[in-house]
Amino acid sequence: MALDGFVVGLLLAGLTILSVVVFTQLVSERALSLPIIYLAFGAIAFTVAPALPFPDPIEHADTAERLTELGVIIALMGAGLKLDRRVAWPDWESTARLLAITMPLSIAGAALLGWWVAGLLLPTAVLLGAVIAPTDPVLAAEIQVPGPGEGMEAEPDPDGEGLQDEVRFALTSEAGLNDGLAFPFTYLAILLALVGYDPSKWLGEWLLVFVAYKLVVGLVGGVVVGWLVALVIFRFTTASPLSRSLQGLEAVAGTLIAYAAVELVGGYGFIAVFVAAMTIREYERHHEYHDALHSIAEMAEYLLMVGVMVLFGGALVDGLLAPLTWEAVLVAVGILFVVRPLAGVVGLLGFDRPWRERIVISVFGIRGIGSFYYLSFALNTAPFRNADLLWALVGLIVLLSVVVHGIAATPAMNWLEANRDAN
Repeated sequence: MALDGFVVGLLLAGLTILSVVVFTQLVSERALSLPIIYLAFGAIAFTVAPALPFPDPIEHADTAERLTELGVIIALMGAGLKLDRRVAWPDWESTARLLAITMPLSIAGAALLGWWVAGLLLPTAVLLGAVIAPTDPVLAAEIQVPGPGEGMEAEPDPDGEGLQDEVRFALTSEAGLNDGLAFPFTYLAILLALVGYDPSKWLGEWLLVFVAYKLVVGLVGGVVVGWLVALVIFRFTTASPLSRSLQGLEAVAGTLIAYAAVELVGGYGFIAVFVAAMTIREYERHHEYHDALHSIAEMAEYLLMVGVMVLFGGALVDGLLAPLTWEAVLVAVGILFVVRPLAGVVGLLGFDRPWRERIVISVFGIRGIGSFYYLSFALNTAPFRNADLLWALVGLIVLLSVVVHGIAATPAMNWLEANRDAN
């Protein structure tokens, strides 16, 4: 009897969702992360179940873009809801350094490696730099902020408590903002591909529209939508049995509203989602309802992460990495283990935190779902040469990041904890 691909897919989805609960307990405090497990699970499932169509991101380009897009916006809402620090200087100094110095250096370094070592054309090299810019602590949850109110003091106390907080805060807040700030650089690559290298043909439009207008609209729109959603959540919710059963769904609603509303007026929806989430968090900072909001956002975030990792595993066994050359492999390794750490160290020079913290922040520039989204978006928007090689290169970067950072996250945080106890 022939297997029905849809039914097999439902079975796979059910087993995957059920296993989240089990695997979460098994990998707790171990040098292993859920994304690694689901990556392997996807590879095995698509190998042994021929009825499942292989998830080729080039063949299914639109699906790849939309699925990863949804994954990013849900992750951004979750990140914004659990950050406790108020937006003030110098509490956000680490974030500002990572965005203003480390991120541009990482983009430039990756583009240079892609052009010089892998032989990519300038637009494709710039696109490579842009798509590896977003970081994704969700793929190594051990290094992100656990949840609202969980150890996020702006400064450690005299006994050393809060030592890890700066690391978690910096990596979570960086991921929340660089997912949106990668857009101007992605559009720069798209403009180079569409209109050529002459700056007179694209520089003005890029600065006015894709940098200034879209960023400002994203920021303002996020504040406005976040305030309105917070007003509904904290002023108009009731204590009826039905409303209690639906607690937290407002987080998903706010995510979708913020993203769609800002995108409709031409702004960066990713920026709006993160800013809206932080605005909601600020509106009633100590309200217990934040836990319900974060729980729903986190659940949606993990389910989407699991789905993407399973499909990524299937794409790997389908030959996603086949177009790789040795030069491309060197570029992937260089970006992950040389460019980002060096850019992080440079960005944090003079930052008033112990070097061990700065090193961990610099090393854990995890690549993930955001990179997949930006690559899908750009390839669906403009013609780029070597699309298959670019997918293979980015796929290898994410694979290495998921495995290496996933295994190293728990030991790294334990190392920080041990050094804190020793001081």
